[in-house]
Amino acid sequence: LQTNRDSSGQDKEYSEVTNAIKTSKYNLFTFLPLNLFEQFQRIANAYFLFLLVLQVIPQISSLSWFTTVVPLILVLSVTAAKDATDDIVSTFQEIRKHLKIPQLQRCVWSFRAKWMDVQVGDIIKLENNQFVTADLLLLSSSEPLNLVYIETAELDGETNLKVRQSLPVTGDLGDDIEKLADFNGEVRCEPPNNRLDRFTGTLTYAGQKYSLDNEKILLRGCTLRNTEWCFGLVLFGGPETKLMQNCGKSTFKRTRIDRLMNVLVLCIFGFLGFMCSILAIGNWIWEMNEGSQFMVFLPRQDGNNAAFSAFLTFWSYVIILNTVVPISLYVSVEIIRLGNSFYIEWDRKMYYARSDTPAEARTTTLNEELGQIKYIFSDKTGTLTQNIMTFNKCSINGKSYGKIQEGHTETVDFSFNPLADPRFLFHDHALVEDVKLENSEVHTFFRLLALCHTVMAVPFAPPGELFYQAQSPDEGALVTAARNFGFVFRSRTPDSVSIVEMGKQRTYELLAILDFNNVRKRMSVIVRSPEGKLSLYCKGADTIIYERLHQSCSKLMDEFAGEGLRTLALAYKDLDEEYFSEWKQRHHEASTSLDDREAKLDQLYEEIEKDLLLLGATAIEDKLQDGVPQTIELLSKADIKIWVLTGDKQETAENIGYSCNLLREEMAEVFVISSNSSEEVQEELRSEPVVEKTHSVELEFLRTACMCKAVICCRVTPLQKAQVVELVKKYKQAVTLAIGDGANDVSMIKGTAHIGVGISGQEGMQAVLSSDYSFAQFRFLQNLLLVHGRWSYLRMCKFLRYFFYKNFTFTFIHFWYAFFCGFSAQTVYDEWFITLYNLMYTALPVLGMSLFDQDVSYKYSFQHPQLYIPGQLNLYFSKKAFFKCALHSCYSSLVLFFIPYAAMQDTVRDDGKDMADYQSFALLTQTCVLCALGLEMSYWTAVNTFFVLGSLTIYFVVTFTMYSNGMFLVLPRAFPFIGTARNSLNQPNVWLTILLTSALCVLPVVTYRFLLIQLCPTINDKVMFKVRRAKPAPSPPTRRVRMRRTSSRRSGYAFSHAQGYGDLVTSGRFLRRSALARPSGFTQTGRATTGFSPMGRSAGYSPTGRPQNTKAPDVEGTSLQMYRTIRDPTL
Repeated sequence: LQTNRDSSGQDKEYSEVTNAIKTSKYNLFTFLPLNLFEQFQRIANAYFLFLLVLQVIPQISSLSWFTTVVPLILVLSVTAAKDATDDIVSTFQEIRKHLKIPQLQRCVWSFRAKWMDVQVGDIIKLENNQFVTADLLLLSSSEPLNLVYIETAELDGETNLKVRQSLPVTGDLGDDIEKLADFNGEVRCEPPNNRLDRFTGTLTYAGQKYSLDNEKILLRGCTLRNTEWCFGLVLFGGPETKLMQNCGKSTFKRTRIDRLMNVLVLCIFGFLGFMCSILAIGNWIWEMNEGSQFMVFLPRQDGNNAAFSAFLTFWSYVIILNTVVPISLYVSVEIIRLGNSFYIEWDRKMYYARSDTPAEARTTTLNEELGQIKYIFSDKTGTLTQNIMTFNKCSINGKSYGKIQEGHTETVDFSFNPLADPRFLFHDHALVEDVKLENSEVHTFFRLLALCHTVMAVPFAPPGELFYQAQSPDEGALVTAARNFGFVFRSRTPDSVSIVEMGKQRTYELLAILDFNNVRKRMSVIVRSPEGKLSLYCKGADTIIYERLHQSCSKLMDEFAGEGLRTLALAYKDLDEEYFSEWKQRHHEASTSLDDREAKLDQLYEEIEKDLLLLGATAIEDKLQDGVPQTIELLSKADIKIWVLTGDKQETAENIGYSCNLLREEMAEVFVISSNSSEEVQEELRSEPVVEKTHSVELEFLRTACMCKAVICCRVTPLQKAQVVELVKKYKQAVTLAIGDGANDVSMIKGTAHIGVGISGQEGMQAVLSSDYSFAQFRFLQNLLLVHGRWSYLRMCKFLRYFFYKNFTFTFIHFWYAFFCGFSAQTVYDEWFITLYNLMYTALPVLGMSLFDQDVSYKYSFQHPQLYIPGQLNLYFSKKAFFKCALHSCYSSLVLFFIPYAAMQDTVRDDGKDMADYQSFALLTQTCVLCALGLEMSYWTAVNTFFVLGSLTIYFVVTFTMYSNGMFLVLPRAFPFIGTARNSLNQPNVWLTILLTSALCVLPVVTYRFLLIQLCPTINDKVMFKVRRAKPAPSPPTRRVRMRRTSSRRSGYAFSHAQGYGDLVTSGRFLRRSALARPSGFTQTGRATTGFSPMGRSAGYSPTGRPQNTKAPDVEGTSLQMYRTIRDPTL
């Protein structure tokens, strides 16, 4: 096996390349060091490790080691368990695949081996339902014509079966082990790359050179289906396979709050250093002035002076004030995000019963960002529309068919055609009459539709039934239309196409297929009729076809597009035999070339596709999804800007914009930019007086677009979609969301937008697999943003404000106490209280609020979409809100320290004994802290009350237990507060102090909030006031009536086709056996002939093969659609 690896020619021995790969992040030996290394890259974790080192120094630490070790170990353990679980789950399936044992052929030895032991150059035998874990060249198979059927769900998300076929010269090897062992071919191919849709190579065998392409390759990730066995030659193994080459690192997405948190943590570090410096200076001053008075009974060690004491005090207070840095914050945030993700997946209102598809949160790190979306970038086809095509109108030789006359809604009777699809609906009887009158242009029109396609008639269908497989809904609709009008596609072989033309069986010789791709935007076939006439039939985008003929049908196609229809131009030409023979030879040479094969073929295609004669045009309707207009209207009221990025023409996209309420008739003007160069675009932009002139076309375009209420970008490629999103993301500093359903949307969903949403529609699952969130219908986006996104953002902001408030209050009390203990680094609390403060005593109220808080209900979130606006403006948590939390904490800490301090000074018990001791003061202060924090709630619910009272109950139970005689006797050094709880908490003045401090902490805050609501109410305050006053249940939002809009502007083509199916058709690898000519459906055979019906709506069908407006069994959406006979006579 040889490959062209690089220009330097430094090839290695590929026989030594194994198939072993490593997808796991850790193993048994590297898990602990690697995971700890990753975790300590977080500033807070590294800081607490540094504190732990300081605490083992006796001269510095005034706290026991467990006050830092217990929280640190808990945080590290929880994170490590999560990382280990994710790694095990992600690699478990891969390990199972590698343990599957194929039969291996090396030289003349045949044995069984694990996949990981396979090497490049081995010949592998695969059996049915076996997973392919190396890139193979297909040599032979058990099926006729050496076909294999594969499922590529793990490559492109599509569950439909695809067909591959080996070269005839290798197919003759069969399963003969001796012949396979003697196989001595030489493969030259491209180096390893990540292109799943192409492969370039040649096979030299028996002195002949054969072209290799993607249709002869079985890629890692495929699964063999409906094939007993096949043999393949290993081309690439392990990390060099195309699947593994695609496993690049995805862009790590972080929320605005995450980025703000990093800044705030750094600010907290700076503030901590500032506080410790003040206390260290205070210690130096105290030692200089007062310290000498204590030297009689506390003599200093040799060499210790006031400056050294201040240095030690600085590090001691770094340890004591460590709670200002939130080590448990990260774990709490992950728990909250996980809970909110479950709410999204459990939402039954986002469940689509027809396809049995629930909403899925594929990431847990972006929930709160859903409440801050400012710009939505949406695909059109399959996202706003259903991607289910209906053949509505056509134009033939300048005459338009398909218009519905007012008052005449009777459908055409196709009873003259027993092969017609009973679900196909057409309202213009004139077209059927022209077909029956044998109008030559009309017959040529439908003959083109029946011949120029890559639809496959499945040969193993039951007798009397007809299955079609089409790679796009457009093709299915067009072939179905031709079938109903008397031109029925029946079967094909690699070199022929059999159709029924008005009851007569005819077989055309298929000479070449000039396949579709995104650059050509057209496809052609070259056929020879039974009479020997050589013709080229072409269909494609009107702009592409017009460049090759006179634009005689321009006006009519503009009319179709003005109605929002997808248009397609049809053309043909007759060919000269001598010229075609010479062209065919050059085509073969180009197809076997290793260098610039695609460019050479495109040049040949351009040469022959000239001087075409226009036949007409087709118009296909792609209907809107349910609820799209209402959803867009609701999101617009939430001040979310919606941009539609589509490959359709301007007029089609514009009319869809009116249909879905993105554009409205009351809008004053539609500003259109349709130039072809940057200079012309800039000139058009500057024609608007409101546009500020700059040197950058991008900035002028962005400023103009942002002044518009809606933006539609037409004729954009997948790369341009990502560039538009990146432009807004870069200059507007706003949160963006991209939503789509196809592979052409992956670039903006996965790597560009802040949040990517995939719709599990008709174009496979690539968008879903690359997304952060997924669901089945566009209308569920309003639930995701206006309800779950807003709730998640609101909960996260309340959590952060409360978390910083409680930690700052706790820490500032230490700071005030330092001025009364000679800056000696004495703690004001019991060590166990310090340890359990964040882990147990205050964890439940804050988590309960963060998981269950709802300001308004689900219905009111829809009724008042303006509630979403504060999240876009980042009003709930910002640097300003953080500063307010710090001021609030400063006030609360002053109250919580000085009132208990004054109350305990010179205080005696009921029995006259002194109670002004350190332990009693510590107990009183920490009890006041918990009670005051428990009352710090904006409003009270049953959930809040339960968690607050539960936390206080836990506190008192733990406190009485730890301060008991029994704990002291077991560990006297760890539990020195013996009897403090029972001796202090039985005094009335203690409870009066707790009540007083709690009231003084809460009353000013309540007063401030009351005045703020009365004088400057927010949108939330206004809505909540309405909710409290409203007695009946809110009525559902009004539904806007869909408006039909006609236009004379140019219109819209978007052919959802893919490259590569032409070669598949001509190679014959879609057949199990040679296709037999089928009898015409128009001849009587002694039994009733049933019609053939697609699994979908009239005209074309749904790619899922599912009738509309009815519930269907679980049928996966595919890109190869299927038709079958409907035997029910009532249809």
